Amino acid sequence: MKSPTCCWFGFSIAFAALAPPLGNFNASAAPSDPAAEEIPVVQLEQRLESRELTSHALVQHYLNRIAAIDKSGPAINAVIELNPDALAIADRLDAMRKKGKVYSPLHGIPLLIKDNIDTADRMHTTAGSLALADSIAPRDATIVAKLRAAGAVILGKTNLSEWANFRSSHATSGWSGRGGLTKNPYALDRNACGSSSGTGAGIAAGLAVAGIGTETDGSIVCPASINGLVGIKPTLGLVSRAGIVPIAHSQDTAGPMTRSVADAAALLSVIAGSDPRDAATKDADKHRADYAKFLDARSLRGARIGVVRKLAGVGPDTERVFDTGIAALKAAGAVIVDPVELPNQGKYDDEESLVLQYEFKTDLAAYLATLAPTVKMRSLADLIEFDKAHAEREMHWFGQETFEQSQARGGLDEKAYKDALAESKRLAGAEGIDAALAKDKLDALIAPTGGPAWVTDLVNGDHFTGGSSTPAAVAGYPAITVPMGFVHALPVGITFFGAAWSEGKLIGYAYAFEQATRARRPPRFLAHAEDSN
Repeated sequence: MKSPTCCWFGFSIAFAALAPPLGNFNASAAPSDPAAEEIPVVQLEQRLESRELTSHALVQHYLNRIAAIDKSGPAINAVIELNPDALAIADRLDAMRKKGKVYSPLHGIPLLIKDNIDTADRMHTTAGSLALADSIAPRDATIVAKLRAAGAVILGKTNLSEWANFRSSHATSGWSGRGGLTKNPYALDRNACGSSSGTGAGIAAGLAVAGIGTETDGSIVCPASINGLVGIKPTLGLVSRAGIVPIAHSQDTAGPMTRSVADAAALLSVIAGSDPRDAATKDADKHRADYAKFLDARSLRGARIGVVRKLAGVGPDTERVFDTGIAALKAAGAVIVDPVELPNQGKYDDEESLVLQYEFKTDLAAYLATLAPTVKMRSLADLIEFDKAHAEREMHWFGQETFEQSQARGGLDEKAYKDALAESKRLAGAEGIDAALAKDKLDALIAPTGGPAWVTDLVNGDHFTGGSSTPAAVAGYPAITVPMGFVHALPVGITFFGAAWSEGKLIGYAYAFEQATRARRPPRFLAHAEDSN
């Protein structure tokens, strides 16, 4: 896995006085009381249904918490913009519930989504760039439309590594020209990882019930792991990308980032499915499911799990936690095959980079063409010139050589692109993950998601220690990361990955592991990881 791919903008809600406690759900919860933020979706829905809680009160609670934690106090800086209509939407959903109209288990539940996902409302969609600072999408992304139809409240947009970390190889994850730097809530001097840094830090810090991130290679699973969350990168084509600022159509996907496997399953059940706006999803309806049915603590019994040791080179402390996780899998009934060789690992890295450069130039132009005429940016070349003209704000910390490399590529009809795409998919998929599963009759593969969060360094960029996301990302296969423990005060995750469309099985294994280990702990907002000693 490569490095996964300050100002407050649009703050237009006047915060009410801190609300009184809602049972053990404290509406004035401060960083010293993070446990109140660990209530899962199913319990919140029960409290909403019993009228013990209203969506309005729940939304107000999170608005208060964003004011107290994200914009002051530890100042995580995860939320780039709030939805000015969030309370009004909550009121409408409360009124529907009183009439007996409940759309789904997400009815009235506040969510945060990454600021590269279109919302046709009063919020902007910018991919973190000042070049799109005035852009309001003409249409909801398909996944946003699905979430709204399910009754979810889109509370706001989260900060991200600008352009989903595809502008410079020397970038700092979690920084954008529009949003500034997002901090890791476990240790404020540490990085939140990219590019879904705001979603990762925000959900870990309890700024909403759950969130949505996007990934091309590592940008869901890395911030989820580093921020102590569950993250699901679905099979390419299970979830529509229509209305999402792209990097590359051969690898891009959106997915849930949550505090529990059950919450991730609830979100995935809503956003999965075929969409005529995204041809890659033509088979999604055949494979989608109510993923809650896979939440069985006995799922690991008899499951054959392969350990990819060569993806585990992220430091001895993380590997010790990983070995403890493997012991937990065995205790839960899994048959462990250790080690397993993943064929062709590392042999498609150059091809992946080439494919992303080709596709970004073409796919981004197609996205920009959908925006309102008032948006002047229509091509990658326009963005390159914008950054040069606004270098003091946009290129203060790092450049745009990745942009320039992509701009130098030709069209998707070129042989170099076609060959690289076919080669990388074959080596990572049929002759990689599929071959490893078949050889030892495995149900899934595991590896550490990555190491603990590194100290943020805006001058030199990320000190990324490695990770395991690339095989599943290039193949287009599913992966799920789950908290497995801590290195000092910093969380690290374990990734389960497997064949295409195996989300249900992976969710079952991840849930059983989660229930056996209970490894997640809420953040303490330490100034430095060393303060835990």
